[in-house]
Amino acid sequence: MSRKSKRFIKLKETVEPGTRYPLKEAIEMVIKNATAKFDETVDAAIRLGVNPQHADQMVRGSVALPNGLGKTVRVLVFAKGDKEKEALEAGADVAGSDELIEKIKGGWLEFDRVIATPDMMGSVGKIGKILGPRGLMPNPKVGTVTFDVGRTVQELKAGKVEFRVEKAGIVHSPVGKVSFGPEKLQENIMSVIEAIVKLKPSSSKGTYLRSISLSTTMGPGVKVDTLDVKNL
Repeated sequence: MSRKSKRFIKLKETVEPGTRYPLKEAIEMVIKNATAKFDETVDAAIRLGVNPQHADQMVRGSVALPNGLGKTVRVLVFAKGDKEKEALEAGADVAGSDELIEKIKGGWLEFDRVIATPDMMGSVGKIGKILGPRGLMPNPKVGTVTFDVGRTVQELKAGKVEFRVEKAGIVHSPVGKVSFGPEKLQENIMSVIEAIVKLKPSSSKGTYLRSISLSTTMGPGVKVDTLDVKNL
């Protein structure tokens, strides 16, 4: 079992157990507790009132964060001809077709996000066992299987994030860097929450937004008052 550092234990003491803080206050707390020597990422964990084991309650989508993610995103595009050229002109780090598939089969994975045109998915499926477990497989539900590669590349570069509810009914999503400050982080967090709320399954009964927790890379979690979020 991993041991918590003295630094982490001390930071956790600043968070009242069981207390759910207003969103603005929670953001200020996670920023204050981000004492690492690098610009920590802020993450949101949102527990939903769904059962992901039922296909009709699977919540999955994507959202372009208004203030980006604060990091460089390496985008790979599977495309041919004019679409390959369009992807590169839009800022894709690498674009191509069969030669890239062979390169990935050989162990190359120097990219963070993947886009594919629909006509390439038959070939991309051959490396599904490599991309899938890493969350890199293009999917039409989140807009990464498309002929509109130029716009999609620009969105991913600007900070578009994908989210998917896990088995425990929780959606995890990065929402920016500590250096963004409270206002920009709140805008990003609300964008993620609004996107998730819009995807509420009709078969989901009872409370949909059950709990929200914010944390940084090296800091403790801070629970957010969901009623305060709904009022916002």
